[in-house]
Amino acid sequence: MPVPWFLLSLALGRSPIVLSLERLVGPQDATHCSPGLSCHLWDSDILCLPGDIVPALGPVLAPTHLQTELVLRCHKETYCDLCVRVAVHLAVHGHWEEPEDEEKFGGAADSGVEEPRNASLQAQVVLSFQAYPTARCVLLEVQVPAALVQFGQSVGSVVYDCFEAALGSEVRIWSYTQPRYEKELNLTQQLPDCRGLEVRNSIPSCWALPWLNVSADGDNVHLVLNVSEEQHFGLSLYWNQVQGSPKPRWHKNLTGPQIITLNHTDLVPCLCIQVWPLEPDSVRTNICPFREDPRAHQNLWRAARLRLLTLQSWLLDAPCSLPAEAALCWQAPGGDPCQPLVPPLSWENVTVDKVLEFPLLKVHPNLCVQVNSWEKLQLQECLWADSLGPLKDDVLLLETRGPQDNRSLCALEPSGCTSLPSKASTRAARLGEYLLQDLQSGQCLQLWDDDLGALWACPVDKYIHKRWALLWLACLLFAAALSLILLLKKDHAKAAARGRAALLLYSADDSGFERLVGALASALCQLPLRVAVDLWSRREMSAQGPVAWFHAQRRQTLQEGGVVVLLFSPGAVALCSEWLQDGVSAPGAHGPHDAFRASLSCVLPDFLQGRAPGRYVGACFDRLLHPDSVPALFRTVPVFSLPSQLPDFLGALQQPRAPRPGRLQERAEHVSRALQPALDSYFHPPGTPAPGRGVGPGAGDGT
Repeated sequence: MPVPWFLLSLALGRSPIVLSLERLVGPQDATHCSPGLSCHLWDSDILCLPGDIVPALGPVLAPTHLQTELVLRCHKETYCDLCVRVAVHLAVHGHWEEPEDEEKFGGAADSGVEEPRNASLQAQVVLSFQAYPTARCVLLEVQVPAALVQFGQSVGSVVYDCFEAALGSEVRIWSYTQPRYEKELNLTQQLPDCRGLEVRNSIPSCWALPWLNVSADGDNVHLVLNVSEEQHFGLSLYWNQVQGSPKPRWHKNLTGPQIITLNHTDLVPCLCIQVWPLEPDSVRTNICPFREDPRAHQNLWRAARLRLLTLQSWLLDAPCSLPAEAALCWQAPGGDPCQPLVPPLSWENVTVDKVLEFPLLKVHPNLCVQVNSWEKLQLQECLWADSLGPLKDDVLLLETRGPQDNRSLCALEPSGCTSLPSKASTRAARLGEYLLQDLQSGQCLQLWDDDLGALWACPVDKYIHKRWALLWLACLLFAAALSLILLLKKDHAKAAARGRAALLLYSADDSGFERLVGALASALCQLPLRVAVDLWSRREMSAQGPVAWFHAQRRQTLQEGGVVVLLFSPGAVALCSEWLQDGVSAPGAHGPHDAFRASLSCVLPDFLQGRAPGRYVGACFDRLLHPDSVPALFRTVPVFSLPSQLPDFLGALQQPRAPRPGRLQERAEHVSRALQPALDSYFHPPGTPAPGRGVGPGAGDGT
């Protein structure tokens, strides 16, 4: 007796019940349909191309409901496979054309009242199956006599026997007509494993199948493989994706029995386990035990990241698919909550690893992205603040356009949107007249515009001082001037003692080049320079990630008046060229210590928008790379060749009040001497003759 899916679902819990399944004999696929209908299986292995929805010309058949049940397909009495039977319920959609039209359903029109008795309604129904690692499509043809056609009513169903699937696997089923008149139906079902089948002795794959149990112990999760001694089996962990292929995470061939421990921080809802005996044609059992685990869902959002690709596009990185929506919000300085811009902008559905763009005319550091899931805020990032600088004390104006060219304006504030002009006591209301004048004179930046309204960012810091009394203004200016003088003296003395900050970025081409970079960084630290390089921050980078580490270091360096040094090598030039050609990061995920690749999404906008001079310098090593090989965009700042141009390089790194030329030459010679052993080791490994060494900036350059 067939077992419906609502009973089968009872077999998927912690203590599965035993199921008895109907047996089908023979390897051939088949189809049958409800009484009165005729059906035929045209092809059991076709290419799935659903295409776009097309308008229906007259009445058509369309699938309305999918129903499944499990059966066994047996080749012999004790050699069976698990199989999914699918029933597609059909109904008539659409309406008759005008009575004059000829040949409705294969016959002539009959006075526009009834269809011909001998006519029939025909449809081609496609069934698509996907169960990792296999996929399949079949084509069914169904004919319905005109006598059974009732518009908007079900006419019966067609049944397909059957799709073979692995024990414990997840099967996704789609159904649609060809051509497609309606949206496709879809259904996802989890199949039981051998523990829930009464006929497991008839399924060869159950005879030596490893039994897998999942148990928790504090912060750890144990995968217990209960198999006999010396039995060989394979175990794989992977991320099961709704869209796209599963992402492998871990794979090993083991000998039983085994207990494998996972840290709770590694759990995510789509983490699945596949296990199989190392025997020819063995069936692989797949289970995804963490779908409902609250810790797994928390870990998923902790691992999710918003990443800016260009100034107009960004994406959401996450291990698993997420039901999420994104919207823009306005983050004012002072720590107030970011205020969503809904309306006038709306929430947008977010797909993991898919580029998303908001319809912005201009970007602004106060614009941020919020990501919600089930109406709960999960992520918030001010993506453009890293590229455009810190938050600004601007007021956001919302313009709403109505019929007959009517429009209204309000200023977004923590208390809400204040209409302009207004007699309220808020800051925007007091400055309302000035804001409207700035808007009319074109001094506000337009961020967004469409038929319904617009968004404008208007600076207000210039109006704050106008409200001061002259006496207070004079006193404050005097106090500020005095404080500034003292601060400048203090900062100058402090800067002279601490030295200027320098952030060194490079591409880790190989271990020898990293040693060369380390020697340069150590030599620069002997000067009045405070050098930051990822070689000395590996533990911090592992905890924060290379993107967050670089953004923090860059922001601190530039805020302190420091300089970012781009150390070019063949690998760095290749990454920059790929970035400039594709407009996105080079392929491959960021490594745990790959700061150079992570920095490109932030460094490139500085060069494209002309903010690099005075904040960046470039450098490369003699005999390794010529400065002309550096992409032209990055040569808008000085690029020095080391050690031949060490004096000029060190001069660019010093404080604005540079040391005397003689002192600078001494420092260059000191750095050259410290750098020379690393250069000799890199260009002349042990065992090869090395040229004579020199002293000074030109040493080792072949001159």
